[in-house]
Amino acid sequence: MIAPSPEVATLAQALTHARRLLAANPEKAETQANEILAVVPGHPEAVLVLGVARRRQGDVAGARVVLERLAREQPRAAAAQFEWGLTLAALGEDAAAMGALRRAVALKPGLSDGWRALGDLLTLAGDAGGADAAYAQSIRASVNDPSLMRAGAALCDGDIPVAERLLKAHLKQQPTDVAAMRMLAEVATRLGRYADAEALLTRCLELAPSFVGARHNYAIVLHRQNKSAEAIPHIAALLRHDARDPSYRNLMAATLATVAEYQRAIEIYDGLLKDYPRQPKVWLSYGHALKTAGRRADAVQAYRNCIELAPAMGEAFWSLANLKTEPFAAAEVTAMQAQLDMPEATVEDRLHFHYALGRALEDSGDYAASFAQYAEGARLRRGEVPYNADETSAQMQRAQAFFTPALFAARDGMGCASTAPIFVVGLPRAGSTLIEQILSSHSTVEGTMELPELSALAREMRDTAAGYPDGLALLDAAGLAALGTRYLERTRIYRKMDRPRFIDKMPNNFAHVGLIQLILPHAKIIDARRHPMAAGFSVFKQHFARGQNFSYDLTDIGRYYQDYLALMDHFDAVLPGRVHRVIYEDMVDNTEHEVRRLLEYCDLPFEPACLRFWETPRAVRTASSEQVRQPIFREGLNQWRNYERFLGPLKEAL
Repeated sequence: MIAPSPEVATLAQALTHARRLLAANPEKAETQANEILAVVPGHPEAVLVLGVARRRQGDVAGARVVLERLAREQPRAAAAQFEWGLTLAALGEDAAAMGALRRAVALKPGLSDGWRALGDLLTLAGDAGGADAAYAQSIRASVNDPSLMRAGAALCDGDIPVAERLLKAHLKQQPTDVAAMRMLAEVATRLGRYADAEALLTRCLELAPSFVGARHNYAIVLHRQNKSAEAIPHIAALLRHDARDPSYRNLMAATLATVAEYQRAIEIYDGLLKDYPRQPKVWLSYGHALKTAGRRADAVQAYRNCIELAPAMGEAFWSLANLKTEPFAAAEVTAMQAQLDMPEATVEDRLHFHYALGRALEDSGDYAASFAQYAEGARLRRGEVPYNADETSAQMQRAQAFFTPALFAARDGMGCASTAPIFVVGLPRAGSTLIEQILSSHSTVEGTMELPELSALAREMRDTAAGYPDGLALLDAAGLAALGTRYLERTRIYRKMDRPRFIDKMPNNFAHVGLIQLILPHAKIIDARRHPMAAGFSVFKQHFARGQNFSYDLTDIGRYYQDYLALMDHFDAVLPGRVHRVIYEDMVDNTEHEVRRLLEYCDLPFEPACLRFWETPRAVRTASSEQVRQPIFREGLNQWRNYERFLGPLKEAL
């Protein structure tokens, strides 16, 4: 074998040394690359190291100068296209960045980091399907075992049953293969089996704590299950690994927003949008956080930035409409109608445009055209979410049969003794946010948000052999107290102030009044109620992000209201005086009297600030956020009468 010449050996050694320096000391790597280029001008590998070193030091403009020419001169070099794509992404040129990354993975399909970077950009762009496909390719590219490669190919092709079968067979033979665990967790995630995915990834990280890809998947799975407190430390670990990664930063901001850490979320979105200013989905999320924090003008600007970048994104228009303070100009109405004429418009965008147009036409007084838009938006949404009114009725009837005076009497004195929680329940859009704002103006009460924890406890019990609510009958005093304590522990992350009382205003918790009584017998329960036609129509014209699947059909709304009424009547009978009722119209007509009644029920001394609730600065996440930041007004009481001639199915169901 002929040994290489000293010059060649020295060059190879110098390049190897420069590449090693990149991760630990990019400044020294740049110096080394420049020294090589002084001897061998234009050497492609040295140019690549120079460009990467500059980007990693934050000199993105300097990296561009170097890498743009290299990418042009080396069109078939995957590494050059990959690094050029990362540089373009850092410059905010997302479409060009995705193009470069696609060229890189086409040239080298096994470039796992290239697929992951592409997935990150697609995530920021809101292309969840494209991101999932890119991440699947990244997982596939990261394995070498032939059986895992076959499973990865099936996963990328969308053949989930085959991928699942191959992976389970592989893990039966090699139960500690963390790559296979991560892939099977991805299968479970695609199928919506998040608990299975969580269990697999927990084990995966026990075996391989430094497995960054698995930790990213784990954080996403936790976030999707509303386990934000558990997710945040894992996202923090990812950011320690790579503080500039856009996907990690975006996930952290979204997760912080779910636990009411809005200021921190806003700061992350600020930085992310400085680096990636042409991401409409990020602008939209940023707008939501700003709106919740009470920065209305900034939220409006964020939504308008989103619209400028993506005029076909219906959700941005609906987000403006949902502020209920920003009337649309005639040109904006025309623009929305034009988007509906586009054959490529998705169902998701269409339904948002219909709801936004419904609001715009309502503001202009064209109620017939407005109702037609609301109805079409609801029809499209109804096709996207499942709802069975008979199942809801059956669940409410089972609750009435189960929660008897004898059941409560036998468990008197049991449960967690805490007096901290105040639950506000009822139909959505019935005044619960107003009640929360009034109570949150008291010096001893903190408003949080619509918390998912009580429903999560019920869902966990429903998955047991005994089911829900029947499984409650099997719990002794310690078991009931433990459930109440678990609720308090899970909701702790939402409490940011040192106040002894807090509000959970999830309206659907009316279905769990019996559960509250058993596990938190000293909690307060307030039923927010409004004229059924007013509440029903307000629900119908509101597009909810999630959780109110009954609200897209007038008959279903009427039936849901009847089920709610029957269950609350039942609890009034079996637990007399347990639930305090606030009628919205009475609150508007005689505010001070109703506020005093409310405070007395909650065992709170009267404080004048509760009458000037609109002056209380706090985050408000619901659709009524802007209304409760102003004094009570009567204008909304009878808005439904403008639409009465269209509401026959609701009236009949009621």
